Amino acid sequence: MNKIHFIAIGGSAMHNLAIALHLKGYEVSGSDDEIFEPSKSRLKKYNILPESDGWNPKNISKDLDAIIVGMHARIDNPELLKAQELGIKIFSYPEFLYEQSKDKTRIVIGGSHGKTTITSMILHVMQEQNIETDYMVGAKLEGFEVMVKLTDSAKYMVIEGDEYLTSPIDRRPKFHLYMPHIALLSGIAWDHINVFPTFDNYVSQFSTFIDLIDKNGALIYCNQDKELNTIAKNTNTDLKKLAYGIPKHRIDNNGITHINVEGKEYSLKVFGDHNLMNLNGAQLVCEQIGINKHEFYKSISSFKGASNRLELIAENDNTKVFKDFAHSPSKLMATTSAMKHQFTKRKLVACMELHTFSSLSTDFLSHYKNAMNEADIAIVYYSPHTLEHKKLPPISPQQVIDGFGNDNLLVFTESEKLQNFLLDIDYSDKNLLIMTSGNLDGVDLNEFAKRILI
Repeated sequence: MNKIHFIAIGGSAMHNLAIALHLKGYEVSGSDDEIFEPSKSRLKKYNILPESDGWNPKNISKDLDAIIVGMHARIDNPELLKAQELGIKIFSYPEFLYEQSKDKTRIVIGGSHGKTTITSMILHVMQEQNIETDYMVGAKLEGFEVMVKLTDSAKYMVIEGDEYLTSPIDRRPKFHLYMPHIALLSGIAWDHINVFPTFDNYVSQFSTFIDLIDKNGALIYCNQDKELNTIAKNTNTDLKKLAYGIPKHRIDNNGITHINVEGKEYSLKVFGDHNLMNLNGAQLVCEQIGINKHEFYKSISSFKGASNRLELIAENDNTKVFKDFAHSPSKLMATTSAMKHQFTKRKLVACMELHTFSSLSTDFLSHYKNAMNEADIAIVYYSPHTLEHKKLPPISPQQVIDGFGNDNLLVFTESEKLQNFLLDIDYSDKNLLIMTSGNLDGVDLNEFAKRILI
C-alpha cells in the first residue's frame, strides 16, 4: 500500500498524517473545499498541497491503494461516493493509525482536557531518554518536526485519543479504535453536546474506552475527577489501575514551581494544579515503559509546554502574556486559577472566546457559572458570524453574563473593539491570559501580545 488519497486533507490531524506518509515514502494526494493556515503552508512545504480547492471525482481512480477520509467531509462527498463505487479501501485516520501500529505497544492518552499536554510531556521525556517512538499529537512541539510520525522500527506508538467522531461513515469516537496497551484518562467534562446529547451518554464513551484496553494492560487515571474515579474502579476489573492527583510541590518567590521526588528537588517550566496533575499522569505512563522517576523529572524539567497550552507568548518585567486552548468550563476555571495562584502579586486580565459548538449553545452556557470568577478583569468574546456559520441561534451579551454568573463580566461581540479595550489597559503588575480554540476573529495572538507590552 503506497498510493493514498486524503479526502479533507486540510484538517489538523489529516494534514499531519499526510505529511507523515509522504516522509515515509508514500505517494500522497489530497483534496479539500478550503485549507487554512498553518495546514496550507505545511502541505505546500512538502509539495502535497492540492492545486485547487474543491472536490473532484476525477481524483479517485482504481490505481489508488486506499482513501483516508476526514470528519470534515460529508457523507455525500462526491469523491467518497466515487471511492465507494470503485470498491477502494477507505480508512478514517484513526483506523489507519491503528493499522500502522498493530505490532507496536500502543499508549493512548484520553480525557476531556489535558490530552495534548500529557502526550507532549511523554514524547518530550522519551526523546530526552533516546527512546524511539511513533506518535500522533494535537500540537506542534518544540524539537519535533511533525505532529505525526510513522516508522517501521519504533517499538512504541503514543497517540492522543480524541473522543470526537471518527468520520462521516463511522460514528464511533476516535479513541475507541486504538486498542491501547497503556492508557491514561485525565478527566471527564461534558463536551461535544452536538454529538453526545446527554452527560450520561458522554460518560459512557469513556467506559467503553476502558473496556477496550488490552486485558494485560494498564489504566492510569486522575482520581480528582468524581465520574472518572467511579468508572475507572468499576470497569474492566482485570486491568492494572494506577490513580494520580496533584503531587507535592512549592512555588518560589519568582513564580517557579519545584517538585520534590524522594528527597531530590526538580524545578519546572510549567505550573498550575492542572499541569502538575498532567505531569503526575505522564510520569506513571513513562514508568510503565521502564523510565524511573528521577529519569522522568530530570527530562521533564526542560519541558516548556505544548503550543497554545498555557503558553507564554510575551513578557517584560511587569507583565506576562499567556495564551491557552481552554474553552470548556472546567479548563477555563483551572487555567484562570493557575494564573492567580502562580502570580499572587499580579492582577489577572482573563479573556476567553466562545468558539466551539458547545460553548456557543444557549443550553450549555450555564455550565460556565463561576468559571472566570478568580480573574480581576474577566472578558468574554464571541462572534455573531461564528454563530451563523455553525447554524446556531443568536445569543445576547446578557445571556453570556447570566451563564457565567458574573455581573462584572465584560462581553464583546466585535473583535476590533475587544482589541482596543485590551490595548488601553495599564498592565503594570498585571498578566494577560487569552483563552480560545480560535483566534478572536483573525488576530495574530503572538503579534498582538507584543503590542500589549509596548
